[in-house]
Amino acid sequence: MPPESRSGPSDQRSAAEAVSTPLPDSNISQPPMIRRAEVVAFALVGLLTICVVAVLYVAKVFFLPVVMAFIVGTMLSPAAAYLEKRHIPRSVSAVLIVSAVCGLAVFIVGLISAPLMEWSTRLPELGMMLKEKLHLFDRPIALWHQFQNMFGESSSLATTPMQLPKIEWMQPAVEFLSPTFTEILLFFATLLLFVASWKDLRRTLIMTFADRDTRLRMLRILNEIEVSLGGYLLTVTLINMGVGVLTGLICAVTGMPNPAGLGALAATLNYFPIIGPVAMFVILTAVGVLSFPTLMAGLIAPLAFVGLTFLEGHFVTPTIIGRRLSLNALAVFIALAFWTWLWGPMGGFLSSPLLIVGLVLKEHLMPTETPQLPGD
Repeated sequence: MPPESRSGPSDQRSAAEAVSTPLPDSNISQPPMIRRAEVVAFALVGLLTICVVAVLYVAKVFFLPVVMAFIVGTMLSPAAAYLEKRHIPRSVSAVLIVSAVCGLAVFIVGLISAPLMEWSTRLPELGMMLKEKLHLFDRPIALWHQFQNMFGESSSLATTPMQLPKIEWMQPAVEFLSPTFTEILLFFATLLLFVASWKDLRRTLIMTFADRDTRLRMLRILNEIEVSLGGYLLTVTLINMGVGVLTGLICAVTGMPNPAGLGALAATLNYFPIIGPVAMFVILTAVGVLSFPTLMAGLIAPLAFVGLTFLEGHFVTPTIIGRRLSLNALAVFIALAFWTWLWGPMGGFLSSPLLIVGLVLKEHLMPTETPQLPGD
């Protein structure tokens, strides 16, 4: 009999014990695996976000005026509370505040629209003047075309003179920038009713929850949102008024036409972070180039405006608003790009207030605990 087949009962028992004996615990720590439930939760949250964004985009005509009325009404609620303490009824306070907002909007639109109407009647003349002023760039453009031809890139623009763009973009631009009459009416009606009934609506939101701790948390959230948005509106309005006044003075000193309208336009555009100052610089450059005989004379006001916005954006606004609200520059830029894409210029105006509301909700609903960092 061969040696392999001579296995007794003791050998079989030891083999069975070896198979059934569990292995010792390993000291190697494995990273946690993502559970299937977490993947499903992430997917559902992503689909919900896509659906919400799609609904907000498609139903912009309804949601934009309503959300804007809610945000602006929350900003103006401290003023209504102040008037109510002076024994003025809430409904009368709402009418007075909304009337003041309408009057201010009409005044600013009147200052801005007067020069626009004047310049729109002179479009052919201004086009010829701009074409003559841009002859300075004929030589650099010709050199660029020669550089393209050196690498074998044929350009049809090399043989044609530079032409001004057609005015076909004006109608889509006006439709994009200006809201419809229905949106304006819905905004002011919702704003009036919101300011008048905010006190009762606030109480209803708090009493919706049965738990006392949840009610207190909701009260803190609403108080902080109201204070933050009210302080933001007041501070930004004062800063923008200062920018508008200084821009008007710069335009008056440098001899720019209609300095009051340009100052009002600068104050209005400064409500839109990043985009507003850039658009105002382009407008000042175009007006300066058309109004002065030389290019350098026309660039004095735009360059002075650049210095003003640099001081305002890097020193004044961070010093004043930074003490109250800590807004990350990247978060402000992403919020501005998203809401401008979703709702146009009014979405850009609402980007910073909506970001403030989101930060307040995150702070109260998902408080961050400071972890202990390991030692070196």
